[in-house]
Amino acid sequence: MSLMKDTAEIEAWESGKLGRSEEFVRKSSNDGGKLDDKLGLQMISIRLQKSLIEDLKDLAELNGIGYQPLMKQILKRFVDAEKKKILREMAVEQRNMEVELKKEAM
Repeated sequence: MSLMKDTAEIEAWESGKLGRSEEFVRKSSNDGGKLDDKLGLQMISIRLQKSLIEDLKDLAELNGIGYQPLMKQILKRFVDAEKKKILREMAVEQRNMEVELKKEAM
C-alpha cells in the first residue's frame, strides 16, 4: 500500500468519513486484559500538549508507523539510555572506591 493511500485512509477515518456511528461498532468478546497481561502491557492515561502530539504524528508518518508506537519507541530508548548512564556512573564510583581502599591499605 502506498503512503498516499495510507494517508488518505487515515484521514478518512479521522475525519469520520468512514463512519463514527454506533451502528458500525461491535464490542469484541476478547478479553483485552488477558492479552495485555501476556504481553506485559499496561494501559495509561497521559495529557500532552497538542503541538507535541502533532509533532509526534508528523515524525511517525515519516517513519511509516503510528504515533503511539513511536512514543513507545522513544520512551524505551530514553529509559534504556538512562539505565546505561546510571550503571556507568555506578561502575566508575565503584572503581574509585576500590582505588581509594587500595591506597588506604598501602
